[in-house]
Amino acid sequence: MGSQEIIKIEDDFTLIRFQNDGSEPFFAQHEVGSGLIQFHFGIKGNAKFLFNQGNYALELKEEKSLLLYNPQKELPLNLELSPNSWVISVIVSIKKFHALFSAEADYITFLSPDNKDKKYYNEGNISPSMAIVLSQLFHYNLHPSIKNLYYKGKGYELLSLYFNRTEDPNAEQCPFLIDEDNVLKIRKAKEIIIANMAEPPGLQELADEIGLNLKKLKMGFKQIYGDTVYGFLFDYKMDFARKLLDSGSYNVNEVGLKIGYSTGSHFIAAFKKKFATTPKKYLMSINTNV
Repeated sequence: MGSQEIIKIEDDFTLIRFQNDGSEPFFAQHEVGSGLIQFHFGIKGNAKFLFNQGNYALELKEEKSLLLYNPQKELPLNLELSPNSWVISVIVSIKKFHALFSAEADYITFLSPDNKDKKYYNEGNISPSMAIVLSQLFHYNLHPSIKNLYYKGKGYELLSLYFNRTEDPNAEQCPFLIDEDNVLKIRKAKEIIIANMAEPPGLQELADEIGLNLKKLKMGFKQIYGDTVYGFLFDYKMDFARKLLDSGSYNVNEVGLKIGYSTGSHFIAAFKKKFATTPKKYLMSINTNV
């Protein structure tokens, strides 16, 4: 279920979409030469970037970004994408990147004369305006003939928002989210259903709590997280259940109760739907592999 799509926007400017909708980790590789800057954006789930034959790893969590640059050596992209995770990466040459800011190069910290030849690493948050652009890159639905032009525009927009200090975007091109306040409300909705996953609120109750109408909640949630509210919650609950089973501290019935299933048979059916095996068989496979 894992895939990577490489979109060459221009020479020295590449965009890669990584998508894993499966239940197993997905591993991807991409050669990245020296003198190239890497921007990585965690849209959904979790990922790890592995370096030095796996001896060193950088985690990329949902709604976080990573910037990596090392002029002295190549940093090949070795990605471990967790189940139900999406990542977008932008790779651009330092030469092209410098040209974008040539009039005000000092504005970008690692392009200052003192730092331009030093390696650079930065972790940050994905702003609401960036989240809109990233969701548009994942839910592209225009005519194929303008795909490259669309990605080129969105790629540059993403970089400009990444370095935008004032965070005053015009996000009206997104018909359902409209503005960054709505993105924050959608994120709040996600936090609410996760915190109350055993007894989640109804959709109308959730919409009222975050201050959005029902249509904007449903459409906005799908745009940002790629799934319905309850579809997202189901995946989250099943992954959480698997982690509880992995811990060895709970039996099947206890795990089911913790995530909101009052009867063991309903939990078993849900787990099997997600992972194509029963919780009991999954536990047996863990114990066999230990």
